[in-house]
Amino acid sequence: MATHRVRIARDKAELVQALVDSARTTGPFQTYADVMVFAAAFGVKLKKRLPLGLIAQEPAPISLEIFISRSYEPVIKLLSTAEAGDTKILSAYNSDAEAQRVEILEEYANGGLETLQEQLKGATNYTERLLLILSSRRSPQPESEEEFDLGRFL
Repeated sequence: MATHRVRIARDKAELVQALVDSARTTGPFQTYADVMVFAAAFGVKLKKRLPLGLIAQEPAPISLEIFISRSYEPVIKLLSTAEAGDTKILSAYNSDAEAQRVEILEEYANGGLETLQEQLKGATNYTERLLLILSSRRSPQPESEEEFDLGRFL
């Protein structure tokens, strides 16, 4: 049975590369797999699942074994089970189920990356901006009943 690979949409490849810490970037993640799982979780939070379209050549598709070695398999299985609504997607003996799990991960990651791409536009420090995005999503500010009016100070 061939090992499946997690692909990245061509229009998100540059962002994925920038989010990984390397010699030319100071991204907050160590590997492409870390970026993809974070983006997929973000995509699930936003309920945003998008088909990939054109596939990036660089970074190359990531072997599923890398996700397993980084202990992301339970996250992928949980996400897939919730999306499919059926535990048959967890089958270790069904290549189609594994392909479906990978597709769900790819599409949620693509949705999360699309939103991150919009919100990180113009940022010089992705780590700080990601923290701000996560903070605002975790505890949204309550809306006040009336707007603050600077005119009353004039």
